[in-house]
Amino acid sequence: MRDTRESRLLLVLLIAVAFALITVDIRGGANSPVDGARQAAAAVFGPVENGVAAAVDPVGNAIGAVRDSGKRHDRISALQAENEALKQRLGSDARNRSRLNQLDSMLKTAGEGQYGIKAAQVVAIGAAQGFSWTVTIDAGSNDGIKRDMTVLNGEGLVGRVTTVGPSTATVLLANDPDFTVGTRMEKSDELGFATGHGDRPLSVQLLNGKAKVNPGDRLVTFGSQADKPFVPGVPVGEVVKVDPSGGDLTRTIYVRPYVGFTKLDIVGVVVQAPRTDPRDQVLPAKPKPTPTPTVTVTATPPQNPNGQGNTDIANQNANADPNANGNPDPNARPNQPGNANPPAGNANPPNGNANANPPNPNGDPNANANADGEQ
Repeated sequence: MRDTRESRLLLVLLIAVAFALITVDIRGGANSPVDGARQAAAAVFGPVENGVAAAVDPVGNAIGAVRDSGKRHDRISALQAENEALKQRLGSDARNRSRLNQLDSMLKTAGEGQYGIKAAQVVAIGAAQGFSWTVTIDAGSNDGIKRDMTVLNGEGLVGRVTTVGPSTATVLLANDPDFTVGTRMEKSDELGFATGHGDRPLSVQLLNGKAKVNPGDRLVTFGSQADKPFVPGVPVGEVVKVDPSGGDLTRTIYVRPYVGFTKLDIVGVVVQAPRTDPRDQVLPAKPKPTPTPTVTVTATPPQNPNGQGNTDIANQNANADPNANGNPDPNARPNQPGNANPPAGNANPPNGNANANPPNPNGDPNANANADGEQ
């Protein structure tokens, strides 16, 4: 359409008419005079609009999906971050429960032995200057830790402090080959020296070559002079093997330590020794033996062939009198079937005098006792 004076006047006229219709429609409300025209237009143009929308919607959805893809990606990333945080929190709760159990067990051990301890956590394994079995704990001189202090946990002896810094300390573990501790056998009090062998059992050299030792016997620390580096009574381990003495002055046994040196976490450094030797009080209680079930077998007597449950064999009389020597009389007559007690004789009524006949010399159990009724 060319831009002329007439076209401009037509455009202005159409705009004026549109504003007039809008004003009339708004003022009319529900009774608008153009409502009929609106319904007619909806009836004519409605199907056309639906068709156009059906053709255009897939394209619009695709454009919207592309536009919203960034938001969806951000939402997925946020959900993944929430899941990771939840997993870490759950794992942290399980670890906290494990640490709490370790701390409770260690406090129980310290209470039974009357040890004053400083709790610490293992923060590193191994030493930078070598390949020894050591760990680093997060407690040092600022916490009252000194060299040659005993280290334990809820299971038993862990090791001793070798190097101390302001906030950390190095602990030589009891399974290190350079580690040696004096030991005492439970009950027998046999003394020895335990040496570490890495991941193998400790070897203990008993001073008494004739000492009686059995697998399952338990050992504790003997203690050092002035309680350094070891306090007495700390559980060490359980005997798993005994070498024959062979007449030697000493005897070697092998002990499985109570402590798992590859899974250390919470430990305690003994900063105050007990006033008295706890001896065997800190050792864990031995498990009670499982009772062996007893089976009682009861013999069932044979049943009578007639089904009456009579236990007499061949209906023999169980009341046959033995002879003077305690043996059954071979002349004794068996009772009749079904009679438990045969008649002992005839009793004549009564005048109060009863004369008993002497027993039958043949051992007859059916001897008669006659009562004389005459004077």
